[in-house]
Amino acid sequence: MAIFECRNLSMRYGQNFALSKVDLSIEPGGIVGLLGPNGSGKTTLIKLAMGLLQPCEGEILLGGLSPSPKTKAFTAYLPDSNYLNMAMRVEWQVEYYADFFPDFEREKAYSMLGRLEIDRKSKIKTLSKGNREKLGLILTMSRHAKLYILDEPIAGVDPAARDFILDTILKNKPEDATIFLCTHLISDIEPVLTHAVFLGGGKVILNAPADEIRSREGKSLNDVFREVFRW
Repeated sequence: MAIFECRNLSMRYGQNFALSKVDLSIEPGGIVGLLGPNGSGKTTLIKLAMGLLQPCEGEILLGGLSPSPKTKAFTAYLPDSNYLNMAMRVEWQVEYYADFFPDFEREKAYSMLGRLEIDRKSKIKTLSKGNREKLGLILTMSRHAKLYILDEPIAGVDPAARDFILDTILKNKPEDATIFLCTHLISDIEPVLTHAVFLGGGKVILNAPADEIRSREGKSLNDVFREVFRW
């Protein structure tokens, strides 16, 4: 059964379609790049998957189920904007997650915080932007989920932080889990991708295993992306 599936999925804002008749099926396992330029419909697709929006037409399914509390129980979501409670201490945010998500691994979270030398007693508002980004990722990847949806996890952080983020994703992904990495920064994440979905103008432009695309085109995903979305 597909872990992520769209059937004739459409979403519009007024008269403008953010997604138009999208058909997509992703099997469990691997790291999937949801790739496209700004305004391509990536975030809208993710919000539909998380039940934050309702489609105008068609349906989206996670593990065969429509978005609901049942799907949120096995889906770990990292949004593209800061969602942390800035007034909380780091450890309070960790404990909040531990109380809220039965699959949250508290020890894993504290271990990663220790590697970063982030004081668990610190107020989140005192952390640098990069460390707040890392804390959000740590909280997300400390869940033992079937599906991880990460919306622009490396946008706006320095190269060293990007390396940490990708390393954290790789080292903390359960073997049978699927990770959706949503970004337009292809070159940074290409080495970790097993599958690529190109989204442009609200439509699926390309959907195939990463190695298959590279073999067929004779070039990197980044180069293919630049050709497909050349202005």
